Amino acid sequence: MKPHLIIKLHTTQNVPRLAHWEEIIDDRSEVRKELVPAIDTILREKYKLDFISSQNYKPKDKTWSPKELESGLNRVYRLILLTNKKIPQDLIEEIRLLPNVAYADQGQVITSRLPDQKLVGAQSLSSKYQDLSIYLKEAHFITKGHPDIKIAVLDTGIETNHREFAGNFSSPKDFVNIINGAQQFVGDYLEMDEIPDDLVGHGTHVAGIITARGNRMPIGVAPDCTVLPIKVLGALKNKGMLVGAGLIDDIDAGIKYAVDQGADVINMSLGIKHSGGGLPHKDVINYALTNNVCVVAASGNDGTKDKYYPGAIDGVIAVGATTSSGTVAPFSTFGGHVSVSAPGVNIYSAYLNNGYARSSGTSQASPFVSGTIGLLKSYAKERGKSLRNSSVASILQQTSDKLTTRFKDEKAGFGRINVYDALKMLRYNL
Repeated sequence: MKPHLIIKLHTTQNVPRLAHWEEIIDDRSEVRKELVPAIDTILREKYKLDFISSQNYKPKDKTWSPKELESGLNRVYRLILLTNKKIPQDLIEEIRLLPNVAYADQGQVITSRLPDQKLVGAQSLSSKYQDLSIYLKEAHFITKGHPDIKIAVLDTGIETNHREFAGNFSSPKDFVNIINGAQQFVGDYLEMDEIPDDLVGHGTHVAGIITARGNRMPIGVAPDCTVLPIKVLGALKNKGMLVGAGLIDDIDAGIKYAVDQGADVINMSLGIKHSGGGLPHKDVINYALTNNVCVVAASGNDGTKDKYYPGAIDGVIAVGATTSSGTVAPFSTFGGHVSVSAPGVNIYSAYLNNGYARSSGTSQASPFVSGTIGLLKSYAKERGKSLRNSSVASILQQTSDKLTTRFKDEKAGFGRINVYDALKMLRYNL
């Protein structure tokens, strides 16, 4: 993707009909080179930048739905430069001052540190359940999930042919299509397609926690739910460390795609810091929440009181990490936005080439919570009911095991999840 601007307008008045950016990558027959006169003038006449205009989001159906309109997704545009010139900050500031502009920013590659993964041999399985004090074995006597409940994994992709996965995947998609700075990347960072291959292992490890069959590793939290593999991150080497990296706009596209494909839960074991106006992902996260999709995200791994997005957005379930002894992991980022905690130290899960690895991080804690929500929604569905996001949040808050004397702790949130108690409370309520 060439340098581009993301612009949200207050109204679509006088905006021409535009194709979605994904449609014009290969087919330029419907390309338009204008948005609105005031913005066109700033770009072309003052800064001598030629561009093409496109919709940043694609409507789920032929026309925009009321929920898409409510979230303002129809008013977000992607202006793609026709050359690789740098976009001046002064240009962005001038556009932001225009009366019809809600926000404007430059499309940028963001990074999210990936936890170190230590390749290990298959462990001895006297039991398919790892003792993580979340009472998963007991919970599975109630339900192991339902195939109609879909958990989207937005990550570095998934090795879908791994022996731990039983083919319960649906609607795969690879949104990573980076050109600028591509020489820094490892693995697959080009050619947006329907093949979300994982070449760094992070997404496969996360998916294993959710859906592993328990062949040579502990069984996943929700092995009978359907997983949507959505690749939104490539990977690059940065100062000797492997970090997930992708265009923030493509992560947003992945969120909307997950919602439109019927996801019930979205797991995002990633997060970015942010400063300045306009929270990243806010519009499309709002779209997910209004469609009753639970969004679960890692809180971060810097061990400070900080905010990473989307975890810090209202309505998102931000997850901290706990140790095997039941304390908050020292690396777990904390703050009032942290909802609950889950195991996140030395977690054994699937890895590349049919292998296995141990890894630590809030990236590993997040899928334990996503899987738990998948079980809750599955149990409700098995009884002909549906579960609202507010009910899910309430159940997790009231059934998590407290790690301190506080009802809600700054580091642990409402406590470490207790999958069995959560399902028992739901069963009682239903």
